[in-house]
Amino acid sequence: MARESRVKKTLLNARMNTLCYLAALVVTFFTRKIFLDNLGTDFLGLTTTTQSILSFLNLAELGIGSAIGCILYKPIFDNDRIKIKEVISVLGYLYRIVGLSILGLGILLSCFLPLIFANTPFSWGIIYLAFYASLGASLIGYFVNYRASLLFADQRGYLVTGYFQFIGLVKTVLQACLVIYYHSYALFLIIEFIFGIINSFILNYKINKVYPWLETEIRNGKLLFKKYPEIGKYMKQLFVHQIGGFIHQQLMPLLIFAYVSLSTVTLYGNYTILVTRITSFIGGILDSTGASVGDLIAEDNQEKTYRIFKELFSVRFLMAGVLSLCVWHLGDSFIEIWPGQQYVLPKIILALVSLNMFLGVLFSIYVQFMNGYKLFADTWVPMCRIGSIAVCVLGGYLCGMAGILGAQILVTILLLHVWKPYYLFRKGFQRPFFKYLQIFAMNTACLAIAYAVAVLFCKQILFHAGPSSSWGGWLTKAVVFTSVLGVLSLILSYATQRSIRNFICRFVNKRSLKNIS
Repeated sequence: MARESRVKKTLLNARMNTLCYLAALVVTFFTRKIFLDNLGTDFLGLTTTTQSILSFLNLAELGIGSAIGCILYKPIFDNDRIKIKEVISVLGYLYRIVGLSILGLGILLSCFLPLIFANTPFSWGIIYLAFYASLGASLIGYFVNYRASLLFADQRGYLVTGYFQFIGLVKTVLQACLVIYYHSYALFLIIEFIFGIINSFILNYKINKVYPWLETEIRNGKLLFKKYPEIGKYMKQLFVHQIGGFIHQQLMPLLIFAYVSLSTVTLYGNYTILVTRITSFIGGILDSTGASVGDLIAEDNQEKTYRIFKELFSVRFLMAGVLSLCVWHLGDSFIEIWPGQQYVLPKIILALVSLNMFLGVLFSIYVQFMNGYKLFADTWVPMCRIGSIAVCVLGGYLCGMAGILGAQILVTILLLHVWKPYYLFRKGFQRPFFKYLQIFAMNTACLAIAYAVAVLFCKQILFHAGPSSSWGGWLTKAVVFTSVLGVLSLILSYATQRSIRNFICRFVNKRSLKNIS
């Protein structure tokens, strides 16, 4: 495999993720109402529920994909095709076991569908078709599409994203057109499964074009698995992290349900929809650097790796901080215009939601570098996250929803934003933790000063007449505030931090782009 610029691949991934996100947002916006009007909320709830049930079965994946991705970074950097083929063969072997396990569990679980969906208005044929269509689409990834892991590890995830999203958009539009004319539940589900097969054929055709030498030997996977014992080691560690995060994430909504009314849960849902859309947009741009980080660490240049971390951390901090402060500053007025004044929650909830969004986006930068260094041994952290549910219960008992969110944020800060960077700096970068604190403090100071100036400027110039009450007024307010805050933050960061100056130079100076591959 010919070496290509990391920046070039990162930009391709970022562009593709952003374009696909925007396209999916537009298509979903228009087709959602068509599906609701022609299929009904009960049917969409049925498909969502079956997918949620299968998400539990997919825990059987055990973190295999992540472990294999970490193993692949070094042979990809060294262009060791023999080792790449062997590792992918191990992946195929392990995924075949996982796929057969999920198939068996899925068949067993389907015996209980009459109990799970006892009060639904649909025939058992539709219910079973919905379940097995979702199960079949999930199994395709394990039995056929496993080689796509090489594309992600080789910083070519844009190929997977592009094909999957394009075919997915075509599928959604076709489903929308057909349900208008036929109103058929079965046709909707059959198209869902057929396009999964089409996607698989096209993706594997592209893999064969990019890697014509990639011939896997799944039959030898068991022997090769013994040859690479580190795969099993990382699998076990990643599985514990996966379980901890999954349980913590699934239990939090249940706690909110327990301490507040259903109407309040609906109000909170409006805020989470807003935050989810923003974080998905940020992730589409910034998470595209993950494989590039793994490739960089495989180069084994500690000084260069640390320098790139500071650049990526500062950029992510800047973007996450600006957008989180925009949510805090503009969120209430957005909710007032969108669903209405009666859907606005207390200001403390918006503050906690904004802070939680910031912490979630920032955490991804630690994950990228810890994956590159294979730092998964801190398996006590997910156990503590599960145990911290007790703290959230106490917070909910004392302060309701604000107590739950506040307790969750406290645990997140201690475990994911104190311990994780400490672990990364000590074991990965092999530098003292106070270096991280310096970077964090500098970025925080720049953002805080920029926010204070932006609020003062916008109040004096634009918002003296009070809050906007129309979409046009709100959009004007949002664009001006976001632009002022973003520009001020960038200017302050550029003036005070060398990492931001270096990062910008990579995309302005063509010579710099050539020199970092």
